[in-house]
Amino acid sequence: MSSATALTAPRPATTARPARRLQLPLLPWLCLAPALGALGLFVYGPILWSLWLSLHRWDFLAAASPFVGLDNYAALLASADFRNSLERTVLFTLVAVPLRLGVALLLAQLLIETTPIRRWSRAVLFAPYVTSGVAVAVVWSWIFNSDVGLVNLVLRALGQPGLPWLTSTELALVSIVIVNLWKNLGYDVLVFTAGLAAVPREVHEAAALDGAGRLARLRWITLPLLMPTTFFLLCVMVIDSFQTFTLVAVMTGGGPAWSTDLLVHLLYRTSFVYFEIGRGSALAMLLFVFLLALTWLQFRTIGRRIHYGGDR
Repeated sequence: MSSATALTAPRPATTARPARRLQLPLLPWLCLAPALGALGLFVYGPILWSLWLSLHRWDFLAAASPFVGLDNYAALLASADFRNSLERTVLFTLVAVPLRLGVALLLAQLLIETTPIRRWSRAVLFAPYVTSGVAVAVVWSWIFNSDVGLVNLVLRALGQPGLPWLTSTELALVSIVIVNLWKNLGYDVLVFTAGLAAVPREVHEAAALDGAGRLARLRWITLPLLMPTTFFLLCVMVIDSFQTFTLVAVMTGGGPAWSTDLLVHLLYRTSFVYFEIGRGSALAMLLFVFLLALTWLQFRTIGRRIHYGGDR
């Protein structure tokens, strides 16, 4: 056979490669199957079941749960308890979120330098965040106790009268805000510290050479470059505030006079105290939709104005 014939001769067809190509797309799905199964079983499954329950009336005892459509939602929206809880939750969020942002940014600025003392300070600040929420609530319940609490003992030692921190309709929510700040401060400071560490030092040095003071550098350099971190913490804090439950359940039980009855605590009371599972599920769905809409609104109004490092 000549060399020209050998070059133009067709190659024998192989059947192994097409079969291999048909099998490759299934491999990623097989690897993801355990995670997807767990996600469907423990996340999306309960969500769908809660949606189904919100359209039925069930009290945990009856075998049958009659379909009532949107009656649970209508009754919930007409309820004075729901309106009170929504108002309390919005007020709690409007106070707690700016306070957490401001205090965390201030402490992160103080702890940005890497010295041994500051390293220990970061560890001390982060310890409450990883502590059990129930343990934190129990300890602070004793600290805010009207008779033997540490706060009132200090106030009396300074010649001031003690305050009814957990038994006053004006101060109970303030107490929850203070404990919420203390509990989550370590995480907030950690995120802000990471954001501050990413700000180029050369920019600050150039501004200082041009005569910019500390406040001017903070206003025109640090805060704009820190906006992605701030926006992330803002979204997380808003969601966390609307989901606050443990501190309320342990410290005040929603009282006094339901002044600390936040939305998730109302959900608990409706579902597991009054056994109105359908209405409680409807409240869970409303809370989900409200948080989804609120997060979308934050991305549409604030998120689009933020420029990240890779943006062009």
